[in-house]
Amino acid sequence: MSKSLAGLSLRDLEYVEAVSELKHFGRAAERCGVSQPALSEQVRKLEAYLGMPIFERTKRHVAITAQGEVLLGHIDRILAEARHLLALGLQGTDLSGVLQLGAIETLGPYYLPAVLALLRGKLPDVSLRLTENRTSALIERLRHGALDVILAVMTPDMPGLSHQAIFFEPFMLATPRWHPLASLPQIRLNTLPHEGLLLLEEGHCLRDQALDLCDGAPRATRHATSLETLWHMIAAGEGYSLLPALAVRERPDISTLVDCRMLDQPNAGRQISLIWRASDPRETQFRRFAALLAAHAPDGVRVE
Repeated sequence: MSKSLAGLSLRDLEYVEAVSELKHFGRAAERCGVSQPALSEQVRKLEAYLGMPIFERTKRHVAITAQGEVLLGHIDRILAEARHLLALGLQGTDLSGVLQLGAIETLGPYYLPAVLALLRGKLPDVSLRLTENRTSALIERLRHGALDVILAVMTPDMPGLSHQAIFFEPFMLATPRWHPLASLPQIRLNTLPHEGLLLLEEGHCLRDQALDLCDGAPRATRHATSLETLWHMIAAGEGYSLLPALAVRERPDISTLVDCRMLDQPNAGRQISLIWRASDPRETQFRRFAALLAAHAPDGVRVE
C-alpha cells in the first residue's frame, strides 16, 4: 500500500540530521530546540513510517544502521533543496531565520561566543545552528547543503565556493617557560629548531599551516588530537608549537607554565573567511554578514 507524503515532515528529517551528526539524542534535541523525549519519539515515528531503523541505540552510544546511511543521503538532499527554496524567498532581505554555521575546531571555541553575542544585538532575527569540525568535513557538509556558511581558511582547491575575508589571525610561538626559545630577544620562523615541534594530528588545517610556515622542518614525532591536548603537552615541557592568537588569549590558566610570544613576521598566521556555496542566492546577505563580523573583529586579530 502506498503511503502519503503527508506522513513526512521536514522537521522530523532535521531531527534525524542532527542525531546523525552529533551521535547523541540529548545534544540533537538541544540544537533543535525541543525536549529529548519529543525528538526521540518523532524519530521513532519516522522510522516506523518508513519501515526501517535509522539508528542503533544503546545506553552508551548511537550508531547509524546500514539502511540509515542510505536514507541519510536522501535526507541531506531533501533538506538542501528545502533550504534552497527558502533562501530564494529571502532574496533582497536581511538574514533571518535559522542559519546553519560551521567553524573549524581550532577557531570555533574561541570565536563563536563573540559571534553569538554580536548577532543577538545586530541580527536578532537570526537563529544560529552551530557545528565545529575539521575543514574537509565542513566543506563536504557545505557542498551538500547541510550547512549554509562556514568560518574557515579559503584555499584554491575549493571550486564552486565563494568567500569574503573577515580577519587575519596571527600565530604565536608557545613554549614551556624554561625553554631556550623563551629567552630569545627576537623570534623568526627560520630560527626555530627542527627538533621539538609539536603539531596537531593529520587532518587539521592548522597542522598544515604550521608546517608550511616552518618550511624545511621535519615531521614532528609527537602529535595532539586537539588544541587543548597541545596546550598540555607544551605545558608539560614536551616541545613548542605555533598557536592561533585567539586560542592563546583564552588560556590565562596555564600562563605560569607556557610562554607565548608574537613572531617577528607579520605574515605568520591565517586568513579567516566566511565561505558559502557560489550557487546560494543569499550571497548579498552573506557578504553583509561577513562585513559585520569584520567590523566587530575580536582583539588580537587584524582586518586587512
